[in-house]
Amino acid sequence: MALTALAVQKAKSADKAYILKDERGLYLEIPVKGSLRWRIRYWFQGKENRLSLGTYPEISMAEARARRDEIRHQIAHGINPAEARKKHKRQSVGSASFEKVAREWLGKRAHVWSASHTATVLQRLQLNVFPYIGNKDIGEITTPELLAVLRHIEARGALEVGRRVRGMCSMIFRYAISCGLAERDPANDLIGAITPPRKKHYPSITDPKAVGQLLRDMEQCQASHVVYCALRLAPLVFVRPGELRHAEWSEIDLTAGEWRIPAHKMKMRTQHIVPLSRQALAILKDIQPLTGAGRYVFPSNRTSERPMSENTIDVAMRRIGYSKEQMTGHGFRSIASTLLNELGWNRDAIERQLAHHERNKVRAAYNYAEYLPERRQMMQTWADYLDTLKAIL
Repeated sequence: MALTALAVQKAKSADKAYILKDERGLYLEIPVKGSLRWRIRYWFQGKENRLSLGTYPEISMAEARARRDEIRHQIAHGINPAEARKKHKRQSVGSASFEKVAREWLGKRAHVWSASHTATVLQRLQLNVFPYIGNKDIGEITTPELLAVLRHIEARGALEVGRRVRGMCSMIFRYAISCGLAERDPANDLIGAITPPRKKHYPSITDPKAVGQLLRDMEQCQASHVVYCALRLAPLVFVRPGELRHAEWSEIDLTAGEWRIPAHKMKMRTQHIVPLSRQALAILKDIQPLTGAGRYVFPSNRTSERPMSENTIDVAMRRIGYSKEQMTGHGFRSIASTLLNELGWNRDAIERQLAHHERNKVRAAYNYAEYLPERRQMMQTWADYLDTLKAIL
């Protein structure tokens, strides 16, 4: 039996949600709290579906019935009303290619990520994703299409890249959904769909005796004075290799014994303070007459306008006989983390000096100087400890 206008007007919320049925699948949903909503129940290709037709009284009973009749007309002509609505929504908002949305999303991350990380993400998208689906409407990309993209990466054995690319795509699709440009995230359906990479840690040497031998071998490195100084400074400051090679004289206060790395150079975009031990200061004072007039502490051997290359420290390691499976420039961080914890230093102070990610972003913006007095003492003790290890034969 058809609803009457009077029955709709008298509809009130109750202790339990209920419905008032009209004809041909239309009904009014009355929740315990909130707006009354017109909905239609229908079948398409043997499956039951429901669609919302708007809230009452914004949508009158006559308007709801007109929308119901339009949906039934679509069904009669083989059109899925839900898909038709999604298509209409995308057309009203406008469409955009995957590449366009990806670049827009990346621009939104610029204040969170370092410039180098942003560049790495863009490069991975340009090499692995844009050539295949970059020009496609992001709202039309299907799960199988995205899987084919990831299969290309998997086929060349770059499993870690594949894992990271899937995660990037998922963030891009979620951004598109928030902008009304897509309805779903096909990358989310592909969790576990490609071969996972083996968990890999940066190689390092953490046995104290082996560390002492490493330090002695580093002293014998046949390299330019710039590389030699960078190599010796690395274990004393244990920053990320990119942070070390991008060090600038303007960031270093030799009088205060402090290196302040600006937020835009750090992985998580917060300023980082590195207390400089006497040994670290001695190395910096040693190289200052050579590079102090320029921008970078460790410039490229080709031009002082650029820092030394990202592989310089690793190449120096190979030169003194350590393979990439034994030691990398990043490995000095593992050495410091392991041995400082074994020596009993405050774990929070160690983590802060390693500039590890602070999950609370608001707190991270203010805690770059956290534990600083303790960290100053720790860094000097650490340098003295490394001298001790180097002296033990």
